[in-house]
Amino acid sequence: MQGHRPLPRLLYRAGALTQGSRALPEEVAVALSYNGSTHAVMMATPADLVDFARGFTLTEGIATLDEIESIEAVETPRGLDLQIWLTEAAAARQAKRRRSMAGPVGCGLCGIDSLEEALRAPRPIPETSFTMSPDQVLAAIRDLENHQPLHDQTRAAHGAALWSGGAIRLAREDVGRHNALDKLIGAVRASAHPPGNSALILTCRTSVDMVQKACAAGFPLLIAVSAPTAAAVAMAEAAGLTLIALARPDTFEIFTHAARIRPEEAAHVA
Repeated sequence: MQGHRPLPRLLYRAGALTQGSRALPEEVAVALSYNGSTHAVMMATPADLVDFARGFTLTEGIATLDEIESIEAVETPRGLDLQIWLTEAAAARQAKRRRSMAGPVGCGLCGIDSLEEALRAPRPIPETSFTMSPDQVLAAIRDLENHQPLHDQTRAAHGAALWSGGAIRLAREDVGRHNALDKLIGAVRASAHPPGNSALILTCRTSVDMVQKACAAGFPLLIAVSAPTAAAVAMAEAAGLTLIALARPDTFEIFTHAARIRPEEAAHVA
């Protein structure tokens, strides 16, 4: 399956209707099945599915990457089934929390069944010397638009990217913001780019579930184009995550752990 396709439409402009087409993102049902049993069904863009399986498995606390034995994407008449096979010990843990459900693209609390797990404490950020200058933050935001081909073609996709060593090294897109992040994390963990020496960049708002996933992956710094929720700020503060939001090519706001923005290069704080 492709990530997008053109569909016919009528365009109204300057008092007239004209025929044409617009590229729109695909959105299909993607089941995540562990050892033969469905855990969750997400509406997602059918691209980078192995990355999606890896990232979802890791950030939802189902298993470590070492406990994944195989991943296969199987097409069915109604969608795609990501068949993930875990080691015996991981499968036994997952079976205790197995839950079949359908989640919309905005869903970030999939496969859980308690308030405690919805607000579970994120994994603390390990000690790291990683920092960025204000100019690097702004440059990363400016560069982000060069890594969003699906968004450019459709204007209907979220993006997540890894910045390291002065440039964006990896990026993934999806109609769902959580799916885009899981895909990126899956790709990062299979790459040579350690998240502990990188920044995570998101095109969407930052809610508690996005903070949980960022911390699970080990990113010390998160940069978001949109605003965070108050609960996300509190969670980032407690976890040791630097949270930057409302980032634009010429401005950004730091909400937590500002020390990772190098003070010798930062503007004066009034």
